[in-house]
Amino acid sequence: MKAIIIARVSTEEQKEAGLSLPAQVVRLEKYCQNKDFDVIRSCSFDESAYKHQRDEFDRIIDFVLEQKEKIAVCFDKVDRLTRDTFDRRIGMLYDKALQDELELHFISDGQIVNSKISAAQKFQFGITLNLAKYYSDAISDNVKRANEQKWRKGEWTSKAPYGYKNITHHDGKKEVVVDEHATYIVQKAFELYATGAYSMGLLRQKMKTDYNVDWSKSYVDKILNNHFYYGTMMIKEKAYPHRYPPTITKVLFDQVQEVKSGFNKKKFKYAGKPYIYRGLLRCHDCGLAITPEKHKGFVYYHCTQYNGKHGAQWLREEEITSQLGSVFKKLQMPHDILQETIETLNEVHQNKIDFHNKHFDILAREHKETTKMLDNLYLDKLKGSITESQYDKFYQSLRDKLVDINTRLSQLQEAEDNYYVTSKHLLNLSNQAYELFISSEVEEKRQLIKLILSNVRVDGKNVVYVAQKPFDLLLDHADRQVWRP
Repeated sequence: MKAIIIARVSTEEQKEAGLSLPAQVVRLEKYCQNKDFDVIRSCSFDESAYKHQRDEFDRIIDFVLEQKEKIAVCFDKVDRLTRDTFDRRIGMLYDKALQDELELHFISDGQIVNSKISAAQKFQFGITLNLAKYYSDAISDNVKRANEQKWRKGEWTSKAPYGYKNITHHDGKKEVVVDEHATYIVQKAFELYATGAYSMGLLRQKMKTDYNVDWSKSYVDKILNNHFYYGTMMIKEKAYPHRYPPTITKVLFDQVQEVKSGFNKKKFKYAGKPYIYRGLLRCHDCGLAITPEKHKGFVYYHCTQYNGKHGAQWLREEEITSQLGSVFKKLQMPHDILQETIETLNEVHQNKIDFHNKHFDILAREHKETTKMLDNLYLDKLKGSITESQYDKFYQSLRDKLVDINTRLSQLQEAEDNYYVTSKHLLNLSNQAYELFISSEVEEKRQLIKLILSNVRVDGKNVVYVAQKPFDLLLDHADRQVWRP
């Protein structure tokens, strides 16, 4: 009789003694030799026998069904064939064996399934199948329990998201650590998108140009939706605080979600055209968006007057740039005023250090206590001291508290450095705003406008606006003869 030998391992079993593919193949070849079987094909592969999609195994079954004569299909054990008693493939092979179209040989179990099998042998085969399924289910339960315990402790059990990486130490212990370069790229992606000046497509192009990362739009969306970056693991729609350094704050994450939700409501008929002021200007008379159009090589902006004619005029893009440029030029501070302001900020910043240290210690203590309460809550669940519903209720409350503490800790840590740095940065930005605006690309121009101005409108031939804080104060002083303290 002709025979096919099939050796299989699943990933978690590859290192087990006696179950390796070469060991199985040797036993199967020796068995076929003793039985005087003519081996027409030897198959060995790595694939779980508990998954519904078994591509490699399906190809082997197709080969078996193509045979015109009766053949023997040989496995080392029943669990090398399957660990799922509901697998339709097993029922099909079993029926064909009973119809004398093939034979199933399980050499280490000492079982043969063919048309002559007795009721007792059928019962034994069924028991072996169910034992294989029980063993697989028990492993699955143990893995789930182990994973859940790791999640409670804030440990990530899968491939680390972009910005982090999986490492294995010399002792075999695995860990997730920060990838400094990739983390910086993720931070920039969140910060840029939070400005509202970038669509997914523009952000993707920016990342490609500046950091040489070729992300698809769906991957950009995946990163911007990932709660992991602010300190929370989402596993099967359940949130677990993790113990790894966060990449961004919860505040920045929420800002990005607000911008994303706003973009989803917009119509992007002209999204592909690189007009600087598209979507940034509105008509002062009727409130409609100002529309850009290109004529004879020049870009013009005008109101469609859809709600009624009101004598709206057309402005060249260069004229709008000139008017906005004069606004940014007014932001420049006299050098002596700038230096005096920075010195004052230095003094104020020093006074904030004591405040920071005091509140950081308080939050760190609260974090430790809450983490301990979560551990005790999980132990109470295992002991049966509380019900599942009670556990979920208390867990959610403690988890929310931990997320809030983590957010406040990250904000406090940023405040330590950012109070002085951000203030100084804003002052420097004000002094360089004009040069940046004139020399920057389209996306950077749009960012500057959104950062410094709001409610930008076209009133006849003039561009009017409302200045954002604290730039409104600087523009107000620019119109005075003397700067006040």
